[in-house]
Amino acid sequence: MNQNSSFNSAATKRPPSTENQFLLKESAPRNGSTPRGTRKNADYYEKQPLFERTMAEPVRLTPAWEETNLPNDELNFKGVTMEQAVLEMNPPTDRLYLVYFTLLLHGIGTLMPWNMFITAKSYFEDYKLTDSITGDKTAYAAKFLPYVGFAAQIPNLLLNWINIFIPLGFGGSLTTRIVWSILVEVLVFIVTVILAMSDSSQWPGVFFVVTMGTVVVLNMANGIYQNTVFGMAAKLPSKYTGAVILGANVSGTFTAIISVISKIMSPNVRTAAIYYFIAALFVLLACFDTYFALPLNRFYRYHELLYEKDQQAKRKQNMGAVPYTPYFTILRQCLPQCFNVFFVFFVTLTIFPAVHSEIRIVDKENFIITEDFYSDVTCFLTFNICAMLGSTLATWVTWPSPKYLVFPVVLRVLFIPFFLACNYQPENNRNVSVLIYNDWGYWAGAIFMALTSGYFSSVAMMYCPRSVDSQYASTAGMYGAAFLITGIFGGILFTLLMPSIVTTTLWQIT
Repeated sequence: MNQNSSFNSAATKRPPSTENQFLLKESAPRNGSTPRGTRKNADYYEKQPLFERTMAEPVRLTPAWEETNLPNDELNFKGVTMEQAVLEMNPPTDRLYLVYFTLLLHGIGTLMPWNMFITAKSYFEDYKLTDSITGDKTAYAAKFLPYVGFAAQIPNLLLNWINIFIPLGFGGSLTTRIVWSILVEVLVFIVTVILAMSDSSQWPGVFFVVTMGTVVVLNMANGIYQNTVFGMAAKLPSKYTGAVILGANVSGTFTAIISVISKIMSPNVRTAAIYYFIAALFVLLACFDTYFALPLNRFYRYHELLYEKDQQAKRKQNMGAVPYTPYFTILRQCLPQCFNVFFVFFVTLTIFPAVHSEIRIVDKENFIITEDFYSDVTCFLTFNICAMLGSTLATWVTWPSPKYLVFPVVLRVLFIPFFLACNYQPENNRNVSVLIYNDWGYWAGAIFMALTSGYFSSVAMMYCPRSVDSQYASTAGMYGAAFLITGIFGGILFTLLMPSIVTTTLWQIT
């Protein structure tokens, strides 16, 4: 065998290089004509064993990949769409902060049911639950806020915790949980508007029972919705969890502003209540629409892709089985931040709104706010605006570090004796002397309490998903939401003791 035949034999056994493949394709005839520089047609190349063997093997894009011995499925990008490949190679940004503002809107929706009912305190107590002839309040009006608190937070608390371990809401998927919970809330608010349009002066007891029933159903749906939104935000960077908290505080500001505007613009209480509750309907419908717009956003899809890849990697490690979620381990890792979330809301809800709204004006003649709007402005509007500002600040500055956050959080307990020392008059009955007999001093304390509530709650909720592995961030976010509701419920429960503290004579200061 001569040198030429040896060379030809070796060439037959060795796969052609990428450059040779390219030349073979370029030399194929086009439009039935013979390529320039050769008289052979395409049939000649198709009969060659070398060509057949080349087409049967996967295309290896770079020489470096050949050394990794990756399976053919991965080399050919099986199961990966072109869009997913583009997203991974070019990570998108949140253009115009569309995802951020969408989650902020959902944050508004998560606390909308609670804020709408507590801010409408005067509507229920002074109008619906008051005898229209005598002007005397019924027995239902005296304890309306505590009743609303229990009716709202007990189902919300239970379903928040259950939703962590057992996906609820007509199925386990994210979409079904959010969509059905919002639809239930919309239907309940429609019933509330109908009740506002009806004359219930002859049946206040029935109105009270029906209202409490709507509050229970509303917060059962909201428990699933709120918990799922925090789990959804936990898949994104931490500031998006802060966006949900910010939205929750904006929700209070929104309802307080709508309450004041409806009182000023409407001819009577009933019309004001109708406009007030219809505004909540529009917000919930906006949440419904924007949820379906999220998957259209490239930034959101990119982080969804990253989350799914983490889940797939975990399944491969478990030989295709669904990965086990170590709930106790996740709770142990994020428990310090969960406690911070709990205690911030425990202190806040001990004060707001039950104690806060019962603080009366001191200087009726000279204070810049009249008595009619004193509670609306110094309590509801002030708290919600300042809590919103505190949450906004948390998106730019996170202080202190996760290890030391507990110290300022625990120090907030001093706000409880501060507000009790103000002109707090539960049912106009107080035996303990007022120590802070100044409207400006009380208002300054209210501002500081609200700022710290919004700021530290946002920081703690942002730290919560970051304290566990990324694949468990969603579960940690749900834990944070459950502790948030637990703090609210604990504060509402503890606030029932506040009237007895100021009506006792055991430590009266003379």
